[in-house]
Amino acid sequence: MGKKLLTIIILVVAMAFALAGCGGSKGQSSQSAGKETAKQETQASGKIRVAVIVKALNSDYWHLVEAGAKDAGAKLGVDVTVLGPAAETQVTEQVSMIEDQITKKVSALAVAPSQPSSAIPAFERAKAQKIPVVLIDTDAPWQDKVSFVGTGNYVGGKQAGEFLAKKLGKGAKIAILRGALGDPTHDERANGAVEVLKAQGLEVVTIQPANSERQMGMSVMENILQAHPDIQGVFATNDEMALGALRAIEAAHKNIIVVGFDGSPDALKSIKEGKLTASIAQNPYNIGYMGVEAAVKAVKGESVDKRIDTGTKVITKENVQEEMDKLAKILGKK
Repeated sequence: MGKKLLTIIILVVAMAFALAGCGGSKGQSSQSAGKETAKQETQASGKIRVAVIVKALNSDYWHLVEAGAKDAGAKLGVDVTVLGPAAETQVTEQVSMIEDQITKKVSALAVAPSQPSSAIPAFERAKAQKIPVVLIDTDAPWQDKVSFVGTGNYVGGKQAGEFLAKKLGKGAKIAILRGALGDPTHDERANGAVEVLKAQGLEVVTIQPANSERQMGMSVMENILQAHPDIQGVFATNDEMALGALRAIEAAHKNIIVVGFDGSPDALKSIKEGKLTASIAQNPYNIGYMGVEAAVKAVKGESVDKRIDTGTKVITKENVQEEMDKLAKILGKK
């Protein structure tokens, strides 16, 4: 009886150890799998994601910004998403895009605000979520931005004024077509030109908004020509409006100097053909590229200059081919 009981006890103990061993093996396996999943999640969430939100994706200018941003992302090994509404006047849609990217918890934002005052509340939400915000192309009076990356728009406007003053001389009558009211980029460009034109004795007879659109630039210019048939020069604060104004001028069979702003591929082609007189060329590729660079540095806790000027230059028939070759290479058209 005693031997039988001892045998039963030994068997029970052995089974208990076996079960414990199985349970331990299963537990270790689950723990290992959990660690691997967590590792994968960390790797997935650890990659820097930058959302670049521009004013619109309806022109070569913004496509050049997009190209620069994506090239920076590829070089730096970060994910870059470029978004923008259908038109620069769609302010509400742009703000919604910013808020959507905040909800998606991107690592950083690079934004060209169409209407800075409307975008600032969204920037504040990004700050609350510890998402750094870099402003590109257009600055905003928001002290918590990482940096402003873009053109010295006032200086560029002055370059346009100087070009017109040199070409036309004192007493010439000038019309200015500008982007949407409330857009500081176009405020600065127009104001810079006006300062020089007035100082040089030229008369700015009208400043009209054409919302950065070619078709609207044409219709606004048609109205200006009716009201001021003796116009001698036009400055448009972007190339789309300049090209639209040029159509109206050609249809009216007038010989008027037209200066645009951006140095877009369509504008350069027109300059080469002897139609558009000049364009104040920005470097939209660098705006996109350096904007993403600044955003990535901010995510990594590195120092970033508060203002990064990407420069401007006057493009005329004399230097247009060089600029065309450069942009064609960037856009993959050569």
